[in-house]
Amino acid sequence: MNDDNGKPNSIDDYIANFPEAVQAKLQEMRVTIRKAAPEAQEAISYGMPTFKLNGNLVHFAAFKNHIGFYPVPSGIEAFQEELSVYKQGKGSVQFPLDQPLPLELVSRIAKFRVAENLEKAEAKAKKKKQK
Repeated sequence: MNDDNGKPNSIDDYIANFPEAVQAKLQEMRVTIRKAAPEAQEAISYGMPTFKLNGNLVHFAAFKNHIGFYPVPSGIEAFQEELSVYKQGKGSVQFPLDQPLPLELVSRIAKFRVAENLEKAEAKAKKKKQK
């Protein structure tokens, strides 16, 4: 169900707003990320499906010709070579709708982001204890 402004309240609502072929790709992304980060919470953030674990892990979204994947700049930098075949922005990569999604790569990036966020949370907790 969308809110009063027409924005989706859940990932299910978000996905339901697209044609079937796009819905299938969005579900593939969701399931892949869920398996890679089972302890992450699903949310809508910046109007996009988001997985959170000690902060944002990854976002994804559908556009006219691609699925955007947003693993923040560190997720892009760590997998730069493999992602180089896709159009990119500072913290985003575009997977064309007319090609299969690189789900194994998405999974590895999501796992990388989980490890990164857990490490940051641990460092923050240690710092807090020292005070």
